[in-house]
Order: sequence, then structure tokens, then C-alpha cells
Amino acid sequence: MSTDATWSGPHRLRTSDAEREQVATILRAAMTEGRLTLAEGEERLAAVYAATYRDELAQYTADLPNGGRQALAHTPEARAATRRDARARAGFVVFVGLVLTGIWALSGAHFFWPAIPMFFLIMGLLRHREHGPHGHRYHHPHGVAPWNAPDRR
Repeated sequence: MSTDATWSGPHRLRTSDAEREQVATILRAAMTEGRLTLAEGEERLAAVYAATYRDELAQYTADLPNGGRQALAHTPEARAATRRDARARAGFVVFVGLVLTGIWALSGAHFFWPAIPMFFLIMGLLRHREHGPHGHRYHHPHGVAPWNAPDRR
């Protein structure tokens, strides 16, 4: 078998520009936080943009807290996306509340039964606001960022 750097088995996948850019965003955030010096950050950024395979990216964020993924939640893009998501969820809760109240008014019921489902919807909205969209501060769509995925060779 050839060396690790040239091995091209079925589990060694090429990295995409989007994955490189995500690691670069983590490194820039680490530089901003003071976790990396400008020289270290620039050196790592150059290596990240030169990386060919996903597994090469892990080494550049391995010494950062939580693999640097937490820093992604603090980027302006992530914060804007969180605000958009919160507005959309709140709008949904208001819409459902209005529909349920309308049904209640048309039904002529004495007990305001929409309070029960609205309680759970509002509690879910508050939980979402407190813990983020997935119950914790950062969530990668695949559960684990591809460059930090366990080696399955």
C-alpha cells in the first residue's frame, strides 16, 4: 500500500471548496479571538486552501476548543441565520395561534382550548431561542464536520 498522503482508497474523499472555506472561517475566528497568532493563522490558512483531502483539514483545527466549530456559531453569517430562523418560527407560532383562535371562535366553545396547544408551541419557541435550532450551540448538518469525522479506513 502506498503512503498515507497518496493513498486514494474508497474512504479518503477529496475536500470541496465549501469545506475548505468553512475551516478557513474557523481559523479566521480563532485569529480574531486571539487563539492563533497572525503568523500561525496565515500559515494554516495557506495549508487549508492547499488541502486535497478531507482528512487533511482536521489537523488545522484539532488544537482549537471543540475543533473550532463553536467559533462558527459566532460569525455574522451564523448569527443572521439564527435571527432569520427565530423570526420564521415566531411567525409560524403566531399564525397557528390565530388559526386556532379562529376555529375556537367559530366553534362557540366556552373553554379556550387553543391555550393548550399554544402553550406547547410557545414553550418550544422559548427552548429554541435558549438553545439554538438544534438544542445546542452549534450543529453541523451531518452531525460531525467532515474534516473531523472519524477515520474509517
